[in-house]
Amino acid sequence: MAKTGTTTQGLRAAIERSGYYPALVAEAVEAAVGGEPVASYLVHQETTFDSNEVRRHVTVLVLTDTRFIVSHTDEQAADTSSPTPYATTSTESVKLDRISSVVVSRVVANPEKYVPGTLPREVVLTIGWGAVSRIDLEPAACGDPNCEADHGYTGNTTADDLSLRVSEAGDGPDAVRQTLAFAQSLSEATAATAATGR
Repeated sequence: MAKTGTTTQGLRAAIERSGYYPALVAEAVEAAVGGEPVASYLVHQETTFDSNEVRRHVTVLVLTDTRFIVSHTDEQAADTSSPTPYATTSTESVKLDRISSVVVSRVVANPEKYVPGTLPREVVLTIGWGAVSRIDLEPAACGDPNCEADHGYTGNTTADDLSLRVSEAGDGPDAVRQTLAFAQSLSEATAATAATGR
């Protein structure tokens, strides 16, 4: 389930509609947003199955004029560290000029029959700002098949700070539409920030 919009009141209402510890999530998000007006937001709740347990997770993305805010809230069952169930909420605030990439991957069925404007069946939104990078290494080689020299390693570094997957089958068409709308707002904001240098 995903909800998006453009007002602080709408953000609070979307968090409440998600039904996932709304007082806890809203307090953390509102503290991170502070007094800035909300330009756009996305609330995405997902449920996962871990052995015999059902776990819920909510991600809230907020765009202001100067920052991108991401909040994650996870619930945990009672364990050796806590005799009662508990939730963990974290927020991160990123200046818009630090966002290095906004990647939108779309999965469409029957691409040969695609009609512009048709919703993809799945969207993966990946946002990078340099906090988390993944390095994929492999042994380097030369073109000589008989060469036995050590050529070191070669690889790629990938920014992988946030990745959010939404599907029409699992989340509904509105969630896909809302994710695309938020991604467009974020892309436009980062482009405007780069153009003005603020």
